[in-house]
Amino acid sequence: MMKGFDMKSLMREAEKMQKEIEKQRTELEQVIVEGAAGGGMVKVSVNGNAKILSIKIDKEAVNPDDVGMLEDVILSAIHNAVQKAEEISNAEINRVTGGLLPKMKLPNA
Repeated sequence: MMKGFDMKSLMREAEKMQKEIEKQRTELEQVIVEGAAGGGMVKVSVNGNAKILSIKIDKEAVNPDDVGMLEDVILSAIHNAVQKAEEISNAEINRVTGGLLPKMKLPNA
């Protein structure tokens, strides 16, 4: 005879997993990754939750006659850093959930 579906057990496991995910998010706040663009002239540091912590711009990247290029390089460095943070975050979430959840996008910080 087949056992009935144990909803209480499932809820306990889901609660346990949610607590572990929250713990991982807290720990990811301490992880710092750096994205760079323009040959390293622009560097962006973000934490593991993709919160931007700092932007460093080499003075040689600043050309008043080509502000658009600098804006593009900054944006590229941000995307690079956020992508690294998402990879770290997804690896941690997959570790906690055993790969049960699909890839997650980080919330906008």
